[in-house]
Amino acid sequence: MTMETVRLVLSMVLTLVASYLIGCANFAIIISHLVYHKDIRNYGSGNAGMTNIARTFGKWPAIAVTIGDFLKGTLAALLGHLFVVILGVGTGFDAFPFYGNYLVALGVMLGHCFPAFYGFRGGKGILVSAGVILVLNYRVLLVLLAVFLIVFLCSRMVSLGSITVAALYPILILVDGLVRHTGTVWADTLVGIFWGGMVIFLHRANIKRLLNGTESKFSKK
Repeated sequence: MTMETVRLVLSMVLTLVASYLIGCANFAIIISHLVYHKDIRNYGSGNAGMTNIARTFGKWPAIAVTIGDFLKGTLAALLGHLFVVILGVGTGFDAFPFYGNYLVALGVMLGHCFPAFYGFRGGKGILVSAGVILVLNYRVLLVLLAVFLIVFLCSRMVSLGSITVAALYPILILVDGLVRHTGTVWADTLVGIFWGGMVIFLHRANIKRLLNGTESKFSKK
């Protein structure tokens, strides 16, 4: 095994571990503890995410959670690229191997949804996913954001918008890859299917409520 291979393997291990640890910083739990001295998982839907924070504590804590969870996804993606540069695997961020992006996505999602610091009970990963996608493919993120807003404004249900974009994500990745003739289009699509499927699975309780017509809506205000 060459020294370059050792450095590459080390950078990928650090990427996975760092991404998971960053993901474990669940801002819904942190803010509810620090500001309100409560655990958001004991209220509302029991989910440690922006929607439950908004319903339980209001819009300003929800905005803080939105920013925090989104930025930690972005930070994890950038940090993975940085490890490659620091360890001398490449001379720039473009040297980050495409499968490194998969490790970032997997690590930060697992950390957010199953945080070791908080009993492995976290959120559902929409905002942190958006933060990662901003770095990996901002074009796809813009389309997903537009679709989410349309679905949310029409239904006033965050869960429906989240499930819709999760299902749409692998399709957009496939179309974008085919249009731009990327060499990893099929691998990217398969990962997109896994990633989107994971988000949908985490929303299984919401899907059940959507089907029986009991899912909560936000007021127009």
